[in-house]
This record gives sequence, structure tokens and C-alpha cells, in this order.
Amino acid sequence: MAAINQFLCSSYSSSSSYSSSSSSSSSSSSSSSSRRDVSRCSIHFPKIGTNNLSSLIPKIHSNKGLVEEIDFSSFSHKNTSKNPKACPDPEVMEKLYVILEAVSDRLEMHKNIGEQRNNWNSLLLTSINTITLSAATMAGIAAAITTIPGAPLEALKLSSTFLYLAATGMLVIMNKIQPSQLAEEQRNAARLFKQLESQIKTKIAIGNPTLSDVNESMKKVLAIDKAYPLPLLGVMLEKFPAKTEPAVWWPEKRRTTAKGRNGNNGWSVELEKEMSEIIRVLEVKDKADYLRLGDKALKLNKALAISGPLLTSFGALGSAFLTSSPHNSWAMVLGVMGGAMASVVNTIEHGGQVGMVFEMYRSNAGFFKMMEDSIESNLKERDVESRENGEVFEMKVALQLGRSLSELREVAASSSRNGVDIEEFGSKLF
Repeated sequence: MAAINQFLCSSYSSSSSYSSSSSSSSSSSSSSSSRRDVSRCSIHFPKIGTNNLSSLIPKIHSNKGLVEEIDFSSFSHKNTSKNPKACPDPEVMEKLYVILEAVSDRLEMHKNIGEQRNNWNSLLLTSINTITLSAATMAGIAAAITTIPGAPLEALKLSSTFLYLAATGMLVIMNKIQPSQLAEEQRNAARLFKQLESQIKTKIAIGNPTLSDVNESMKKVLAIDKAYPLPLLGVMLEKFPAKTEPAVWWPEKRRTTAKGRNGNNGWSVELEKEMSEIIRVLEVKDKADYLRLGDKALKLNKALAISGPLLTSFGALGSAFLTSSPHNSWAMVLGVMGGAMASVVNTIEHGGQVGMVFEMYRSNAGFFKMMEDSIESNLKERDVESRENGEVFEMKVALQLGRSLSELREVAASSSRNGVDIEEFGSKLF
């Protein structure tokens, strides 16, 4: 095949030289009449037989086809030389499209399930509060008619007790799964899968993805799946952990693939110092503040989650002892006030979506932890060419923190001047 290509190229170059020489001779024919005569004589063929003439035609036809074929190959060669980018590996592209399809499917799943769990929160809260208030109303009516002969006291008492027990059981389940927190988890997962989908599409559009891009995308998908699981049984996130920890939805080892255009790849000593100060600001101010707020939201949610079922249990106990004369006053207080207070507690916990607030704080702390890991992975990389481009990376950090480049440098400089006492937060977004 190589020999054929070499022959075609040599034939094309000879034909090209012939065509160029013939064109040059035709252009100079006006100045030389003798050449014009010679060319006229060479054009007129001697009279020969039809058989000899027909034998010459295939040669002309084949030469024309050969020139066309050589022109096409040379055109392809020129296009290849102008666009040196190699064609992507079909197997790699196929794998990336498989991952992209899975990411799109997960994105839709998390969006739908997030809406469903948000509806859980609203419907369960309305149902439990309705049941609780109905039980409290029945307990109050039963307490009011204890002295009336022939009144349906037992029916009201049993109904109130049953409704309180049902509300207690439903409330225990609701407090265990925290539907508002589940909905926030799915919203975060949908946003992250949407971001990953855009990244994969960008890699495909730029061209030349490698197997390492496939592996990195796979790790990101599995990391998000682990951080925000869909099932409730077995793998559900702990809703009441002992301590607030930042959410982690990225692979442990982050790979930087961007190559620089010059020797320092956009990095300098000043930029490294600036990024080191940004890490310190995020660690001391932003992440620490959201972890502190997360601890407060967690403690409040724990107190409300315990108080709600406890109050409905007291209401059930009060309803059960309404007919007992010595304890009628206390039973009435527990049966009525227990239900009223339980409705208030449930409304604060689930209507105020305290679980969602806790998850929001946890995710925000995770965002700043991700930024710290990203900056540290670049600073710890000894080979500067293996880092992300310094100028692009600085712009990305500034955008993630909602600041301009000048503001980002001012924050780093202020942190360096103040030492331990850092006054300003790194992020202006949240």
C-alpha cells in the first residue's frame, strides 16, 4: 500500500509539472510565433486508422482518472496537514457516550425523586397535623362531657387515643427519614450531575478524549452516587450524625490534565502564595462558619424530632385516662395541650424544613472543602506543566467565590497582613 501511495504521489508530481509547463508554454505563445507553429504541428495528428486511434483513447481516459484520484488524495493530505488533530478513538468515544447517557438518566431520576420527596414533606406534615389536632379536639370534647350521662365518652376517648398513636407512629417515621433533607440531597445531586453532563459534552466537543477522561468521569459518577444515594433502606445518609461533616461528592484523587503554553504554565511564586492564603481563609472562615451553623441546625432538629413524638405520646396517655376521676384534670391537660404543642413542634421542624437547612449547610461546607482540595492538589504537584494553567485556575477560583481577580488578590493580601485574625470571608456568593 505504501508503494502504491508513493507511485501515486510521483505520478501526481510529474503530471503537475507537465501541466504547469504546458500552461507556461501556452502563456508565452504570444511572444514566439515559431513555438506557436510547432505547437500547431504537434496538435495535428497524422491520418491513421480507426483502430490505432481507439487504442489511444483508454490511455487518455485512465490518465484523467488518475489525476482526479491524485487530486483527491492530495486534498485530503492538505486538510490533514492543516488540521493536525488526530481522530478520537472510537472505543473511547463510545464509552464516554455510555457514561453521558447514564449521567442524563441519573439527572432525571434525581429531579423526579426530589420532587416526590418534597411532596412527602408537605403531605405528611399536613396529614399528621390534621390527625393530631383532631385527636386533641376529641380529647377536649370527651373531657367536657364526662359528667353528662349517656354521652359517647368511650367512643371519643378511644378515637382520640387511636389518632394520637397513629400520629406518633407516622411522626417517628417522618422524623427518621427527614423528607425535606432528602429533597435537598436530590436537588444537590441533580445539580452535580447536570454539571458533570456539561463537562463530558465539553470533552467530546473539544475532541481527542482519552481513556483517562473516561476513568475520571466514571469516578465522578460513582462519587456522586455515594454522596447522595437514591434508596432509603440500607444506604440512606445518617440524618442525625454525632458531628457535622462536610459533604464529599468528588473522587479522592483529582487529576489535572491541562498543559501550559510556556515554561511556568501560568504559575508564579506570587500566585502560589495567593492560593495558599485563599486555602487558609476558606478553612478558617467559610468552612468553619458553615460547620458551626450546621451543628446548631443539627441540635435543633434533634430536639424537635424527639419532642414531636413525645408530645403526641403524652396526648395519647391523657386521652386514655380521661374517665378516671382523680386524674381527670391532668388527663385533660395532656390530651388537649399535648396535641396542640405537637402540631406547633411539627410545623417548626418540617414546615420550617430544618433538615433541609442542615443539609444546605453541610453541602456548603463540602463546597469549600472541594475548593481546598482542588487548590492543594495543584500546589502539591511538583511538575508545573502537570498543573492546571495558573491564570485559568485563578479565574476559576475567583468565579467560584463570586469575586473579581482584583478582589481575590485583595482577600489573599489581607489574610497575609492580618495573620491569625482573618476578618473577611472568602466567598461572596453564600
